[in-house]
Amino acid sequence: MADEKQLIKVRYDKRAMLEELGVNPYPTKYDRDTMAAAVHENFEEWSAEERLVSIAGRLMTVRKMGKASFANLKDRSGTIQIYVTTDNVGADAYTIWKRLEGGDLVGVRGIPFRTQKGEISLQVREFSVLAKSLRPLPEKWHGLKDKETRYRQRYVDLIVNDDVRAVFEKRALIVRVVRNYLDERGFLEVETPILQPLYGGASARPFTTHHNTLDMKLFLRIADELYLKRLIVGGYEKVYEIGKDFRNEGMDKTHNPEFTQLELYEAYADYNTMMEHVENIMRAIAMALHGSTTITFQGRENDLGKPWTRLSFVDALSEKVGKDVLALSNDELRAAAKERHIELPDEASNGMIMAELFDVLVEPGIQDPTFVLDFPKEISPLAKERQGRPGVVERFEPYLCGMEIGNAFSELNDPVEQRRRFEAQLELRGPESEEAQQLDEDYLRALEYGMPPTGGLGIGIDRISVVFADQPSIRDVILFPQMRPETAPSK
Repeated sequence: MADEKQLIKVRYDKRAMLEELGVNPYPTKYDRDTMAAAVHENFEEWSAEERLVSIAGRLMTVRKMGKASFANLKDRSGTIQIYVTTDNVGADAYTIWKRLEGGDLVGVRGIPFRTQKGEISLQVREFSVLAKSLRPLPEKWHGLKDKETRYRQRYVDLIVNDDVRAVFEKRALIVRVVRNYLDERGFLEVETPILQPLYGGASARPFTTHHNTLDMKLFLRIADELYLKRLIVGGYEKVYEIGKDFRNEGMDKTHNPEFTQLELYEAYADYNTMMEHVENIMRAIAMALHGSTTITFQGRENDLGKPWTRLSFVDALSEKVGKDVLALSNDELRAAAKERHIELPDEASNGMIMAELFDVLVEPGIQDPTFVLDFPKEISPLAKERQGRPGVVERFEPYLCGMEIGNAFSELNDPVEQRRRFEAQLELRGPESEEAQQLDEDYLRALEYGMPPTGGLGIGIDRISVVFADQPSIRDVILFPQMRPETAPSK
């Protein structure tokens, strides 16, 4: 730490020296006319005509040798070597140059040339200081390795790790592909409230806040669902939203309390239609990123060009338990869980226990692209019951590369049944439970006006980014993941 403080002090001193030389270390603008990559691409033409080009970026390394220096300058397109000499920029300017170092942002004008070693470079004729860096780049510019530091200081991570920048460019492309797919099919992108007087659309603990003017408690939304379905009632037949949701829960490789979700709803459709959308969207993303429907995640190939496997939740779990789980009592389900060392809260209902058993017995074996469908009604209060199979609803969860990436229903549109389901949830979990589906009277009123048969789908953008960018954790695809507080940075 002492060494870092000393390095920072030296940089502050160099900033002061620049100001003494009449240099503003933080000017307002710089006019550049090209990028580093373009210099490489057009080298033969531009060097032959001795074209004077202007680029700007960050100095990554600086090698000073008396009256001449080489440096690597990096912009968003790549890196190029620059060559600065007293003869070309003048003695006064070179005095300023000697106060610069790795991390500083500069603009340079120069002529492309090739060094004796054959490296394409810029022979600098003039330069401008654009921002003096007061902290050194990590590990002598060889990269930032510590994960905790990378997540906390993503700005440094992006400076020194090109592969990290590529991950977030892939994520941006994923979102564009999703939007294009839906827009081309007549879906309308909308925005619904993040601050809500009631939270709903999922079973999760919310974040709470307070509106001072209205003197009322508000919640950060846990899902967009109930507002989007209000729009279906209102006559929009295809709507979607890509936005932030918030759940006051733990953090691990697949969970962050603030996450990005796609939710879409389509009138006159059902969960089978939603399965088609999932397959098509995932194939479109794969083609955009890789030019193929075959993707590799953590060393394992998955072919998204094939129809996805369909796996019944109830049937798969019954096979593992050895009995029809829908026919078992709460005590029998608890015994099955205890036998497998699964801890349960006292209030766990049959459906909750089935969900825990499924996570332990079935989910680890899911590797191929799969739709887990037909869930117990008790844990799916917003889904329509499957005809001919009591106790089961038309719901599925898509799994990609072994990871659950979303949730989808044939949406329940019977207001009387929906009220019963909300009341059953409150009774099962208890009126004080923050994770129970809330009884939303305005949503029920909307359903009373009539909602057409509707298919709904939610997809976690962060999770599919993990898969398509082949990253080990959700934190690697969120620019600023939630972290525990750290001590104040050294000055």
